[in-house]
Amino acid sequence: MIDRRAFLQDATAAAAALTLPPFVRTQQSELAPIFAQIERRHDESVQRLQEWMRQPSIAAENRGMNEGCELTMRLLRDAGFQQVTKIPSDGQPGIFATLDAGAPKTLGIYFMYDVKQVDPAEWSSPPWDAALVDKPGLGKVVMGRGAVNQKGPEATFLAALHAIRGAGRKFPVNLVLVAEGEEEIGSPHFPQIVRRPEVLAALKPGVGIFMPSAAQGLDGQVTITLGAKGVIECELVSSGERWGRGPRADIHSSNKARVDSPAWHLVQALATLVSPDGNDPAIDNFADKARPLSADEKAMIAAAAARLDENAAKQLLGVQHWVHDASWTEALEMLMSRPTVNIEGLVGGYTGPGGKTILPHRAVAKLDLRLVPDMTAADALATLKAHLVKGGFGDIEVNMTGGYDPTSTARDAMVIRAQEAVYRRSRIEPILLPRNAGSWPGYVFTGEPLKLAAGHFGLGHGSGAHAPDEYYVIESTNPKVQGIDGGTRSYVEYLYEVARVR
Repeated sequence: MIDRRAFLQDATAAAAALTLPPFVRTQQSELAPIFAQIERRHDESVQRLQEWMRQPSIAAENRGMNEGCELTMRLLRDAGFQQVTKIPSDGQPGIFATLDAGAPKTLGIYFMYDVKQVDPAEWSSPPWDAALVDKPGLGKVVMGRGAVNQKGPEATFLAALHAIRGAGRKFPVNLVLVAEGEEEIGSPHFPQIVRRPEVLAALKPGVGIFMPSAAQGLDGQVTITLGAKGVIECELVSSGERWGRGPRADIHSSNKARVDSPAWHLVQALATLVSPDGNDPAIDNFADKARPLSADEKAMIAAAAARLDENAAKQLLGVQHWVHDASWTEALEMLMSRPTVNIEGLVGGYTGPGGKTILPHRAVAKLDLRLVPDMTAADALATLKAHLVKGGFGDIEVNMTGGYDPTSTARDAMVIRAQEAVYRRSRIEPILLPRNAGSWPGYVFTGEPLKLAAGHFGLGHGSGAHAPDEYYVIESTNPKVQGIDGGTRSYVEYLYEVARVR
């Protein structure tokens, strides 16, 4: 008996295949055994990801870091990397791994094995259980810290390597992987890892570097970014002891009539960093080197604005207005091109239930400053310190906890063209933007001495990075969004596309 539904599906697929260019038909035929391995290894791939997620690796708390590094190294060896080395740093260790396939081209890969902190009370599923959960409108997801940022996409990439090996195929490109365990605290020691002579020598011949990503939105769309903003994270600390005014320990608030307040001193200093509405940086010389958008970049943003849903973006962010009541296109331009000064948190004095009438001796503000080309993290920190001194706030302690420069990659870079080709074969016309408003330490690859093109790539979807109930789609019921097997296929296609593209 013939399964009529299966017969019709096969006939439809065959007819569709005949409409594809000859190369695409040939490639799909060549990759079919690998795709079969992906399906066969589905459970294995999910279990590998769950094992990785169940190992806490929180740099901010120095929790599980050695265990997380060792587990990551084992996963890399299991995937086919012949050389996997732990690289020491002044902070958490990095990993340097190579896979020599004897291929003409070498591709770099960036991994991170650390994750953000969690408050288990905020989660509907325990953050270290890596439980499989049914999510309405999406299907089966894995929920837990690190699901989408970044272990889900990274484990999916490793699944692609397992599938290629399982099919008995030779890897189409050589791979050089560099991983760190401090991305979530601003990558303060990552340059020490990448700039070791043996790591630089392995990366230098490469055609570029990429970071695995779950790039699809709920509508299935994909955005390719040609870079990312830089960032510095820092603490501003105001204390009576360092200031020479105010108390050296908390005192009764009745003394405010006669004693200076370090907390108000900090608030006044913070107010000088931005315009009165809090939206525009006002640090002297901070944005002097900020490169304005080019005509091509503005055109790119305008085209993206026509395709992206403004209402959906506002709903996702829980906002009703953009700053200055900007239009949608203007909001995207600001997102791409504006440096920012943001308060992440303010801590000082008593913050428990009810009141406690004290005058705090110390107050702390945690800031992040986002940077655009051609700004640098070093210059940003220097201008912040100089601004505080000039304004009479030189006593305020500035502690940079992490940060790095912006990145930029050319529109016609081979790694970007390869991404576009794979997405289009999946019948997705990617949206192109000049840069990501977030940050990653790609400057160590795109800057001196390597000057490599860099980008993010990968089909699939997840959300909740840095938040409760973080998830990554495993089995999708949304026809526009790929699950873990579809994401794995995209990485297989990407590696073969990189090998092919000139």
